[in-house]
Amino acid sequence: MHAEITLDPLELYASAIDASDYVPKIAPLVRRMVPTVGELLDVGAGGGQLGAALRDPALPWTAVEPSPTMRRRLVRLKNPPRVVEAGWAEADVATAAHDTVLAATMPAFFEQPEAFLARCRAWARNTIVWVVPAHAGPKGLCFAGCLPSEWHREDETPGIDIVMRGLSSASRPQEAAFVDWTFTGIVSDLDQLAHWMATRLGWSGADERRTLLHAHLASKAKRTSQGFRLDIFRRTAVLVWGNK
Repeated sequence: MHAEITLDPLELYASAIDASDYVPKIAPLVRRMVPTVGELLDVGAGGGQLGAALRDPALPWTAVEPSPTMRRRLVRLKNPPRVVEAGWAEADVATAAHDTVLAATMPAFFEQPEAFLARCRAWARNTIVWVVPAHAGPKGLCFAGCLPSEWHREDETPGIDIVMRGLSSASRPQEAAFVDWTFTGIVSDLDQLAHWMATRLGWSGADERRTLLHAHLASKAKRTSQGFRLDIFRRTAVLVWGNK
């Protein structure tokens, strides 16, 4: 039965963001750095939690989001954005049509930072904001931060270090600030999560680490009325560029 378990990693991540103090910690910092957001473009918006908290309620906002799962979340928001169903490289967004361009935890930060920054500059009238992982730890498999490194085998270089290495000196942000928060995932079935993670890690059904993984997660989890809560420390960098 467990071999057939499929969980949507994007929904798993978005549900954890719902339960985390991510928005309460990061949104006030962004507002201090960017007092006037104006018309917002949220690139790779995910579930839209941060964008919805930062947008000017008197103005329309736009979300670029390729995932159907996340688009379903976006349209359920109280004041949903106009959704562009594409990735950042293909998105049809008018040049200089938004005051602020926001991007949070995007793969493009690490894979093509210069190209992505150029795209953001083309879209932004005033300000570009990147929200970048700054802790040492895995950045791929959801909840991998609960596991020892020899299990997840991911690069644990802080994301901010990768981003800054990938940007030329002329492309460095004008401002940067850091904030700590806690990634909090609440799952109803810890056994299901353990088997899903083991499969994503490429472990066979007979791999003895499957049992160890379940025990490891159980030792990290706290029982709640909603199920099992897993807390993972996070540090985030907020990078800001002026585009005037």
